[in-house]
Amino acid sequence: MNRDVVISGGGPVGLMLACELRLAGVDVLVVERLPEPDLTIKAGSVNMTTAEAFYRRGLLPAMDENVRQNAARIEEFLKSRGGGGPKPAMPVGHFAGIMVASNGVDFADPDFRDVGPASRVVVIQQQAVEAILAARALELGVEIRRGAELTGFEADDDGVTVHLGDDRVRASWLVGCDGGRSPVRKLAGFEFPGTDPAVTGRQAMAELSGADKLPGGWQHGTGGLYVHGPMPGRMLTVEFDGPPADRDTPVTAQELEDSFRRVSGADVRVLKVHSATRFTDNARQASTYRLGRVLLAGDAAHVHSPFGGQGLNLGIGDAVNLGWKLAATIQGWASEGLLDTYTTERHPIGEWVLEWTRAQVALMRSDVRTKALRQVVGELLRTDDGATYLAKKLSGVLHRYPLDGDHDLTGRGAPDFAFADGTRLGEHLQDGKALLLDLADDAGLRQAAAGWGGRVNVLTAKSADDSSITGVLIRPDGFIAWASEDGGTAGLDAALRRWFGEPA
Repeated sequence: MNRDVVISGGGPVGLMLACELRLAGVDVLVVERLPEPDLTIKAGSVNMTTAEAFYRRGLLPAMDENVRQNAARIEEFLKSRGGGGPKPAMPVGHFAGIMVASNGVDFADPDFRDVGPASRVVVIQQQAVEAILAARALELGVEIRRGAELTGFEADDDGVTVHLGDDRVRASWLVGCDGGRSPVRKLAGFEFPGTDPAVTGRQAMAELSGADKLPGGWQHGTGGLYVHGPMPGRMLTVEFDGPPADRDTPVTAQELEDSFRRVSGADVRVLKVHSATRFTDNARQASTYRLGRVLLAGDAAHVHSPFGGQGLNLGIGDAVNLGWKLAATIQGWASEGLLDTYTTERHPIGEWVLEWTRAQVALMRSDVRTKALRQVVGELLRTDDGATYLAKKLSGVLHRYPLDGDHDLTGRGAPDFAFADGTRLGEHLQDGKALLLDLADDAGLRQAAAGWGGRVNVLTAKSADDSSITGVLIRPDGFIAWASEDGGTAGLDAALRRWFGEPA
């Protein structure tokens, strides 16, 4: 059996990558060792850039009901805890358990680009994201083979022979989206440097007794931290007693109860566990995301603690960056070195996430000096500037790729431009192709892109506002490769050739 790409791992990252490749006409096989989706509690929200990626592929309607239900459950939980006082401001996130409220954030800051409808998707569980992406992948014609474990492979200059037990699949490319203990990464020999774990975290959805009077948000207790909420039954503890001796045995109600009592000192009982997991602050990153015909994405490429909720976001960003570049390489029109820009663009963002989580672990410790430092950092984060900085970092709007070009927008995620006909930019990106946006009805601009038909769509539209932008070249991943305000085309040809190969 011959395939263009085999993706090992059927979680959200592998499924998102499969969808991106299928939009470009690539033949994809997803293999997942688990026979059924993993329903263990994981990420519970996404950031702005991840929501934008879903919006640009038309996935928001499928997510709306889940988001609405989650918002209702959170409101119900807060009502059950808060009495009749004024409704507290919603948090934008936390740093080392220091919650930061949205009412201190300057959302008029220029770095907060208009994301359009994507702003409505925040609180959604990873399991729901996975189910929606799986349905979309099947709709696009992706084969998802569950209960199929990758047991080995041989890579050569022309492709990869993948072993699935007794079966063999020959593919042009293999992508490991198979988690933090990635067999693909280990078998391929990727270097995976980093720092060893020092904490044990436990997270669960459970039925509790005696937790109704616990304060909300992150709380520092004896030798660690604990959280109750914001969903009914959600609990989390972090203890600084080293990593767990065994991460694979099931997490019991007694283990959760003992940990929660040690940290909080409260008489909380765990009556029933619906879903539970352990985690650590192990922080490692592959030195490159590509070795020959084998690539990595998501947790296979980088692992870190879940503090700040960046894991799912980082993986989805990998998928949308890699998908169109790998498709271009397979179809033969990629410019020289295009696939290598996957590592050069995504590795620095993964490196930032690792450092961000390490800093939080350091600030969570309970010794007297760290408590003093946490007090100072908390005061800074509660200033308007501090809250705005945190919100920008967590949302992903500060992510910028090192692309050639003089315009300030180059290398940034594209705002969701609103057009006079009532449409928005995101609605024109659902086919996964690049887009040259002509906002000045400029025949010369359109002619400049004529040689890239089939790779780059052209949209002539009138802006709904007074924007001075006359032309924008937007890559399939939503990042701007070229922009102009003077009505000219200087630099456009170079950008088209750099990102979309030679003209036909």
